[in-house]
Amino acid sequence: MQNSILYHINSPKELRLLKQEDLPQLAKELREFIINIVATKEGHLGASLGVIELTIALHYVFNTPEDQLIWDVGHQAYGHKILTERKHNFHTNRRLGGISGFPKREESEYDTFGVGHSSTSISATLGMAIASQLKGKDTHHVAVIGDASIASGMAFEGLNHAGVTNANILVILNDNAIGIDPSVGALKQYLTNVKKGTQKQDNIFEALNFDYSGPIDGHDLNRIISELNRLKTVKGPKFLHIITTKGKGLKQAEENQVKYHAPGKFDANTGNLIPKNKIEQAPKYQDVFGRTIVELAKKNKNIVGITPAMPTGSSLKYMMDEIPDRAFDVGIAEQHAVTLAAGMAAQGLIPFCNIYSTFLQRAYDQIIHDVALQKLPVVFCLDRAGLVGEDGATHHGVFDLSYLNCIPNLIIFAPRNEIELRNIMYTAQLGLDLPIAIRYPRGRGITINWKQPFSKIEIGKGVLLKTGKHIAILSIGTIAKNISHAIKNCDNSNIIAHYDMRFIKPLDHVLLHNILKHHDTIITVEDNTIKGGFGSSILEFISTHNYKNNIKVLGIPDTFIEHGNVIQLQQTIGLDVENLTQYINNILM
Repeated sequence: MQNSILYHINSPKELRLLKQEDLPQLAKELREFIINIVATKEGHLGASLGVIELTIALHYVFNTPEDQLIWDVGHQAYGHKILTERKHNFHTNRRLGGISGFPKREESEYDTFGVGHSSTSISATLGMAIASQLKGKDTHHVAVIGDASIASGMAFEGLNHAGVTNANILVILNDNAIGIDPSVGALKQYLTNVKKGTQKQDNIFEALNFDYSGPIDGHDLNRIISELNRLKTVKGPKFLHIITTKGKGLKQAEENQVKYHAPGKFDANTGNLIPKNKIEQAPKYQDVFGRTIVELAKKNKNIVGITPAMPTGSSLKYMMDEIPDRAFDVGIAEQHAVTLAAGMAAQGLIPFCNIYSTFLQRAYDQIIHDVALQKLPVVFCLDRAGLVGEDGATHHGVFDLSYLNCIPNLIIFAPRNEIELRNIMYTAQLGLDLPIAIRYPRGRGITINWKQPFSKIEIGKGVLLKTGKHIAILSIGTIAKNISHAIKNCDNSNIIAHYDMRFIKPLDHVLLHNILKHHDTIITVEDNTIKGGFGSSILEFISTHNYKNNIKVLGIPDTFIEHGNVIQLQQTIGLDVENLTQYINNILM
């Protein structure tokens, strides 16, 4: 390692001292460095491998951090992090207390804008460029937008504005024809035609007043450096189109780009995935959704499935394979996904709109105005609800109960296990008068024999899981598992009752009145922020009906939770079994 070029490079200033002919060797070493660490520590892989040459060229040509570089979909930025003073602690990437898997302003001056989701780079970069103009500063501003993010509406909003300014902004399209799954849509076809030289229509980016260049080979360091140096002399908005291969440098990652987006552990020498223990496991919640919607759709011709660019992550891929004409990947376009679903519902279809909890935030206006206001029975399936682990603050789905709770005409349900998820999906397709949001977590459930016959769930009805006379614990969703284990560990578990309320909206008023009349202390538990969520709804009910019980509200505290595995994060905020047990025992004393 000491004989390598990378060993001596800790910052872009040192990088810029290298001879240009040494850079291809640095690219090789940087790829190997990422592969060796991600192989054992896990994380995103393919996206960063695809932009190694671009990363080196950008820091070589531009005077970062004075010149500002913004990465879109931040999992492209591993090489950037290693070259910007974080090489020695890159092994802590995505670990509790370690560096973030995404650019983060408070982590480094080289991370000029935080990025977890997609398609924000052009708007942010334009804002920075305009600010520099107003301050009289001659600074370069570069947005790297890739992994299918250019197809998002927000990206085009940024392009539309930038095209009528004279801001010193360079947009680099990292065109690799894939996000997490393959790119879709007419723009993808346009870019494919541009690459093949068969595009007959006018250049869309030139039409938006950008100085367009490319497409060029994104793995040709000399070509990229030459073009970046030329573009430094061009004033106004500029657009560089580069062609890259996601997973470049690892054969398996190039050939299986979906799997090697974030492959888990693998052999760094061979690239082969390390097989996991083949013990029988409960299914992933996403697979319960994916298998169940196929099962229901085969019997109900009105069911359609929608996902914004996450067919594999949401497991809608099963429906896309078996019933392709009724399953739609709309690209990175959450707003469009929701209003598309609303249009389908208006015509009598039953759309299951599957969006990660954290991504649904991007379509909040559409939920309110296009769905709930019109009482259109869209079925929102919110994957990755609650704490998601190593992806951290940008990806935790801990706000959905709160941001949905205030919307009229919306049913909100959280299943405690896989069977409940199946049954609420079955209930929803029987015909509802209102839209419903179903939120469930990332990862595996708890039920091996989950594929049970369907049964209808009565809307707004909770269930008693355990009887007890003194304390009543009210939970919603899969956090019920931790509570059940905690109660068993308590000193006087016989006096503790446990209720799964299931619905935050509508609340089970009959059950709540009964609980409050027969229990002195009420504890609510949720894996959602305590501000405006499930516990807040219980407090509102108690206040409205003038109950005087002792109330405790547990959940995600009013702060952004960082990265680490889910168990570690639960421990830091007191939602793991051991902390819950201690909390309940303290009340019993």
